[in-house]
Amino acid sequence: MESIVDYFSQIPSSHRSIILLGGLTFFMVLEFGLPFYRARYNKAQHFGINLFFTFTTVLVNFLMAVILLKSSDWAIEHQFGILQWLPEMPLWVFIFVGLLLLDFIGAYAAHWMEHKVKWMWRFHLVHHTDPNVDATTANRHHPGESVIRFAFTTVAAVLAGAPMYLIMLYQSMSAALSQFNHANVNFPVWAEKILGFLIVTPRMHRVHHHYVLPFTDTNYGNIFSVWDRLFGTYAEMENRQIVFGIDTHMAPEEQANIGTLLKIPFQPYRQPEGAKFEG
Repeated sequence: MESIVDYFSQIPSSHRSIILLGGLTFFMVLEFGLPFYRARYNKAQHFGINLFFTFTTVLVNFLMAVILLKSSDWAIEHQFGILQWLPEMPLWVFIFVGLLLLDFIGAYAAHWMEHKVKWMWRFHLVHHTDPNVDATTANRHHPGESVIRFAFTTVAAVLAGAPMYLIMLYQSMSAALSQFNHANVNFPVWAEKILGFLIVTPRMHRVHHHYVLPFTDTNYGNIFSVWDRLFGTYAEMENRQIVFGIDTHMAPEEQANIGTLLKIPFQPYRQPEGAKFEG
Protein backbone atom coordinates (compact mmCIF):
# COMPACT_ATOMS: atom_id res chain seq x y z
CA MET A 1 0.00 0.00 0.00
CA GLU A 2 2.92 2.31 0.66
CA SER A 3 3.88 2.10 -3.02
CA ILE A 4 0.39 3.33 -3.97
CA VAL A 5 0.77 6.25 -1.58
CA ASP A 6 4.19 7.11 -3.01
CA TYR A 7 2.98 6.91 -6.60
CA PHE A 8 -0.15 9.00 -6.21
CA SER A 9 1.64 11.50 -3.98
CA GLN A 10 3.65 12.59 -7.00
CA ILE A 11 1.75 11.25 -10.01
CA PRO A 12 2.83 13.18 -13.13
CA SER A 13 0.19 14.95 -15.21
CA SER A 14 1.24 12.80 -18.14
CA HIS A 15 0.32 9.66 -16.20
CA ARG A 16 -3.10 11.09 -15.38
CA SER A 17 -3.61 11.80 -19.07
CA ILE A 18 -2.60 8.23 -19.89
CA ILE A 19 -5.18 6.91 -17.41
CA LEU A 20 -7.90 9.10 -18.95
CA LEU A 21 -7.07 8.51 -22.62
CA GLY A 22 -5.89 4.93 -22.11
CA GLY A 23 -9.14 3.99 -20.41
CA LEU A 24 -11.14 5.71 -23.11
CA THR A 25 -9.24 3.86 -25.85
CA PHE A 26 -9.63 0.52 -24.05
CA PHE A 27 -13.39 0.83 -23.69
CA MET A 28 -13.84 2.15 -27.24
CA VAL A 29 -12.10 -0.99 -28.52
CA LEU A 30 -14.42 -3.13 -26.39
CA GLU A 31 -17.40 -1.17 -27.69
CA PHE A 32 -16.36 -1.96 -31.24
CA GLY A 33 -16.08 -5.68 -30.58
CA LEU A 34 -18.79 -6.27 -27.96
CA PRO A 35 -21.40 -3.51 -28.28
CA PHE A 36 -24.52 -3.57 -26.13
CA TYR A 37 -26.40 -1.74 -28.88
CA ARG A 38 -25.74 -0.89 -32.50
CA ALA A 39 -27.05 2.40 -33.81
CA ARG A 40 -26.58 4.32 -37.04
CA TYR A 41 -25.19 7.73 -36.19
CA ASN A 42 -22.22 9.89 -37.06
CA LYS A 43 -19.69 8.40 -34.67
CA ALA A 44 -16.96 10.86 -35.61
CA GLN A 45 -19.24 13.82 -34.83
CA HIS A 46 -20.40 12.19 -31.59
CA PHE A 47 -16.81 11.53 -30.54
CA GLY A 48 -15.77 15.08 -31.44
CA ILE A 49 -18.51 16.67 -29.32
CA ASN A 50 -17.77 14.52 -26.28
CA LEU A 51 -14.02 14.99 -26.72
CA PHE A 52 -14.55 18.77 -26.70
CA PHE A 53 -16.35 18.53 -23.36
CA THR A 54 -13.66 16.17 -22.06
CA PHE A 55 -11.10 18.84 -22.90
CA THR A 56 -13.09 21.58 -21.13
CA THR A 57 -13.48 19.34 -18.07
CA VAL A 58 -9.73 18.73 -17.93
CA LEU A 59 -9.04 22.44 -18.47
CA VAL A 60 -11.36 23.53 -15.63
CA ASN A 61 -9.78 21.03 -13.26
CA PHE A 62 -6.28 22.07 -14.28
CA LEU A 63 -6.95 25.79 -13.81
CA MET A 64 -8.50 25.24 -10.37
CA ALA A 65 -6.17 22.48 -9.14
CA VAL A 66 -4.30 24.77 -6.76
CA ILE A 67 -7.54 25.32 -4.80
CA LEU A 68 -7.90 21.58 -4.26
CA LEU A 69 -4.25 21.24 -3.28
CA LYS A 70 -4.40 24.09 -0.75
CA SER A 71 -7.68 22.80 0.69
CA SER A 72 -6.27 19.32 1.24
CA ASP A 73 -3.07 20.72 2.75
CA TRP A 74 -5.12 22.92 5.11
CA ALA A 75 -7.21 19.95 6.30
CA ILE A 76 -4.12 17.85 7.00
CA GLU A 77 -2.24 20.69 8.69
CA HIS A 78 -5.18 21.47 10.98
CA GLN A 79 -6.19 17.81 11.42
CA PHE A 80 -9.64 18.63 10.14
CA GLY A 81 -12.03 16.13 8.60
CA ILE A 82 -13.48 12.69 9.27
CA LEU A 83 -10.32 10.74 8.46
CA GLN A 84 -8.32 12.97 10.80
CA TRP A 85 -10.79 12.46 13.64
CA LEU A 86 -10.99 8.67 13.39
CA PRO A 87 -8.70 6.45 15.47
CA GLU A 88 -5.50 5.30 13.80
CA MET A 89 -6.21 2.45 11.39
CA PRO A 90 -4.32 0.23 8.93
CA LEU A 91 -3.36 2.05 5.75
CA TRP A 92 -5.62 -0.07 3.52
CA VAL A 93 -8.61 0.70 5.77
CA PHE A 94 -7.71 4.41 5.77
CA ILE A 95 -7.60 4.42 1.96
CA PHE A 96 -10.85 2.48 1.56
CA VAL A 97 -12.77 4.69 4.01
CA GLY A 98 -11.31 7.75 2.32
CA LEU A 99 -12.45 6.57 -1.11
CA LEU A 100 -15.94 5.97 0.25
CA LEU A 101 -16.10 9.47 1.74
CA LEU A 102 -14.81 11.17 -1.41
CA ASP A 103 -17.24 9.18 -3.55
CA PHE A 104 -20.23 9.98 -1.34
CA ILE A 105 -19.62 13.70 -0.82
CA GLY A 106 -17.86 14.58 -4.05
CA ALA A 107 -19.81 12.41 -6.48
CA TYR A 108 -23.07 10.90 -5.21
CA ALA A 109 -24.16 13.99 -3.24
CA ALA A 110 -23.06 16.29 -6.07
CA HIS A 111 -24.97 14.28 -8.66
CA TRP A 112 -28.08 14.10 -6.47
CA MET A 113 -27.97 17.88 -5.95
CA GLU A 114 -27.65 18.47 -9.69
CA HIS A 115 -30.94 16.67 -10.17
CA LYS A 116 -32.69 18.43 -7.29
CA VAL A 117 -31.52 22.05 -7.62
CA LYS A 118 -32.94 23.74 -10.70
CA TRP A 119 -29.99 25.93 -11.66
CA MET A 120 -27.60 23.00 -11.28
CA TRP A 121 -29.86 20.80 -13.36
CA ARG A 122 -29.70 23.32 -16.21
CA PHE A 123 -25.94 22.68 -16.48
CA HIS A 124 -26.20 18.93 -15.92
CA LEU A 125 -28.72 18.67 -18.77
CA VAL A 126 -25.87 18.67 -21.28
CA HIS A 127 -24.70 15.30 -19.96
CA HIS A 128 -28.18 13.86 -20.40
CA THR A 129 -28.68 15.09 -23.95
CA ASP A 130 -26.44 12.35 -25.35
CA PRO A 131 -28.67 10.04 -27.44
CA ASN A 132 -25.88 7.45 -27.86
CA VAL A 133 -24.38 6.79 -24.44
CA ASP A 134 -20.93 5.23 -24.54
CA ALA A 135 -17.54 5.61 -22.83
CA THR A 136 -17.08 9.10 -24.30
CA THR A 137 -20.26 10.26 -22.53
CA ALA A 138 -18.49 9.98 -19.18
CA ASN A 139 -16.92 13.43 -19.58
CA ARG A 140 -19.72 15.13 -21.53
CA HIS A 141 -20.09 17.94 -18.99
CA HIS A 142 -20.83 21.60 -19.56
CA PRO A 143 -17.89 23.72 -18.30
CA GLY A 144 -20.26 25.18 -15.72
CA GLU A 145 -20.98 21.70 -14.41
CA SER A 146 -17.26 21.01 -14.27
CA VAL A 147 -16.93 23.96 -11.91
CA ILE A 148 -19.82 22.65 -9.79
CA ARG A 149 -18.26 19.20 -9.63
CA PHE A 150 -14.88 20.68 -8.73
CA ALA A 151 -16.47 22.63 -5.87
CA PHE A 152 -18.03 19.44 -4.48
CA THR A 153 -14.70 17.61 -4.82
CA THR A 154 -12.99 20.37 -2.83
CA VAL A 155 -15.65 20.24 -0.12
CA ALA A 156 -15.29 16.46 -0.03
CA ALA A 157 -11.51 16.75 0.37
CA VAL A 158 -11.90 19.08 3.35
CA LEU A 159 -14.76 17.25 5.09
CA ALA A 160 -13.03 13.91 4.60
CA GLY A 161 -9.66 15.31 5.67
CA ALA A 162 -8.15 13.54 2.68
CA PRO A 163 -4.46 13.83 1.83
CA MET A 164 -3.64 14.71 -1.76
CA TYR A 165 -2.46 11.21 -2.71
CA LEU A 166 -5.89 9.86 -1.78
CA ILE A 167 -7.62 12.51 -3.89
CA MET A 168 -5.40 11.68 -6.87
CA LEU A 169 -6.13 7.97 -6.43
CA TYR A 170 -9.85 8.65 -6.24
CA GLN A 171 -9.87 10.88 -9.31
CA SER A 172 -7.93 8.30 -11.32
CA MET A 173 -10.36 5.55 -10.30
CA SER A 174 -13.30 7.85 -10.99
CA ALA A 175 -12.11 8.59 -14.53
CA ALA A 176 -11.70 4.91 -15.39
CA LEU A 177 -14.85 3.63 -13.70
CA SER A 178 -17.01 6.43 -15.09
CA GLN A 179 -15.93 5.36 -18.57
CA PHE A 180 -16.68 1.76 -17.60
CA ASN A 181 -20.22 2.42 -16.36
CA HIS A 182 -21.06 4.51 -19.44
CA ALA A 183 -19.51 2.01 -21.85
CA ASN A 184 -21.57 0.55 -24.68
CA VAL A 185 -20.33 -2.95 -23.92
CA ASN A 186 -22.38 -6.11 -23.56
CA PHE A 187 -20.87 -7.54 -20.39
CA PRO A 188 -22.32 -10.85 -19.10
CA VAL A 189 -25.34 -10.24 -16.86
CA TRP A 190 -23.97 -12.54 -14.16
CA ALA A 191 -20.71 -10.61 -14.06
CA GLU A 192 -22.49 -7.26 -13.72
CA LYS A 193 -24.69 -8.61 -10.93
CA ILE A 194 -21.63 -9.67 -8.95
CA LEU A 195 -19.73 -6.44 -9.61
CA GLY A 196 -22.90 -4.44 -8.93
CA PHE A 197 -22.79 -5.26 -5.24
CA LEU A 198 -19.71 -3.05 -4.96
CA ILE A 199 -19.36 -0.77 -8.00
CA VAL A 200 -21.64 0.93 -10.50
CA THR A 201 -21.94 -1.12 -13.70
CA PRO A 202 -23.15 -0.17 -17.20
CA ARG A 203 -26.40 -2.10 -16.72
CA MET A 204 -27.10 -0.05 -13.59
CA HIS A 205 -26.07 3.35 -14.94
CA ARG A 206 -27.92 3.01 -18.26
CA VAL A 207 -31.15 3.28 -16.31
CA HIS A 208 -30.11 6.76 -15.20
CA HIS A 209 -29.83 7.79 -18.85
CA HIS A 210 -33.37 6.71 -19.80
CA TYR A 211 -34.99 9.80 -21.27
CA VAL A 212 -37.92 10.27 -18.86
CA LEU A 213 -38.67 10.47 -15.16
CA PRO A 214 -38.69 8.76 -12.74
CA PHE A 215 -35.71 6.79 -14.09
CA THR A 216 -33.66 9.92 -14.81
CA ASP A 217 -33.63 10.64 -11.08
CA THR A 218 -32.21 7.26 -10.02
CA ASN A 219 -28.85 5.47 -9.89
CA TYR A 220 -26.65 8.49 -9.15
CA GLY A 221 -23.63 6.45 -8.11
CA ASN A 222 -20.19 7.10 -9.55
CA ILE A 223 -17.86 4.40 -8.24
CA PHE A 224 -19.63 2.63 -5.38
CA SER A 225 -23.17 1.30 -5.83
CA VAL A 226 -23.91 1.22 -2.10
CA TRP A 227 -25.15 4.83 -1.94
CA ASP A 228 -28.14 4.30 -4.24
CA ARG A 229 -29.17 1.19 -2.36
CA LEU A 230 -28.68 2.89 1.01
CA PHE A 231 -30.61 6.07 0.18
CA GLY A 232 -33.41 4.53 -1.87
CA THR A 233 -32.37 5.94 -5.25
CA TYR A 234 -31.63 2.56 -6.83
CA ALA A 235 -33.79 1.41 -9.74
CA GLU A 236 -33.77 -1.39 -12.27
CA MET A 237 -35.09 -1.43 -15.83
CA GLU A 238 -34.78 -3.81 -18.75
CA ASN A 239 -31.85 -2.23 -20.59
CA ARG A 240 -33.20 -3.13 -24.04
CA GLN A 241 -36.16 -0.82 -23.39
CA ILE A 242 -34.00 2.19 -22.54
CA VAL A 243 -34.13 5.26 -24.77
CA PHE A 244 -31.12 7.50 -24.22
CA GLY A 245 -31.43 11.28 -23.98
CA ILE A 246 -33.67 13.65 -22.07
CA ASP A 247 -37.29 14.29 -23.02
CA THR A 248 -36.94 18.08 -23.10
CA HIS A 249 -34.10 18.03 -25.65
CA MET A 250 -34.73 15.17 -28.06
CA ALA A 251 -34.28 17.17 -31.29
CA PRO A 252 -31.07 16.03 -33.06
CA GLU A 253 -29.95 19.61 -33.68
CA GLU A 254 -29.97 20.23 -29.91
CA GLN A 255 -27.97 17.10 -29.13
CA ALA A 256 -25.21 17.37 -31.68
CA ASN A 257 -24.11 21.01 -31.84
CA ILE A 258 -21.49 22.29 -29.42
CA GLY A 259 -22.68 25.90 -29.59
CA THR A 260 -26.27 24.90 -28.85
CA LEU A 261 -25.22 22.61 -26.00
CA LEU A 262 -23.19 25.39 -24.39
CA LYS A 263 -26.28 27.63 -24.41
CA ILE A 264 -28.66 25.11 -22.79
CA PRO A 265 -28.19 26.30 -19.17
CA PHE A 266 -29.14 29.84 -20.18
CA GLN A 267 -32.25 29.03 -22.22
CA PRO A 268 -35.81 29.27 -20.84
CA TYR A 269 -36.46 26.26 -18.62
CA ARG A 270 -38.41 23.38 -20.15
CA GLN A 271 -40.56 21.29 -17.83
CA PRO A 272 -40.00 17.56 -18.35
CA GLU A 273 -42.81 15.06 -18.36
CA GLY A 274 -43.48 14.40 -14.68
CA ALA A 275 -42.93 18.02 -13.47
CA LYS A 276 -39.39 17.91 -12.14
CA PHE A 277 -39.54 21.40 -10.65
CA GLU A 278 -42.34 23.77 -9.75
CA GLY A 279 -42.71 26.70 -12.15
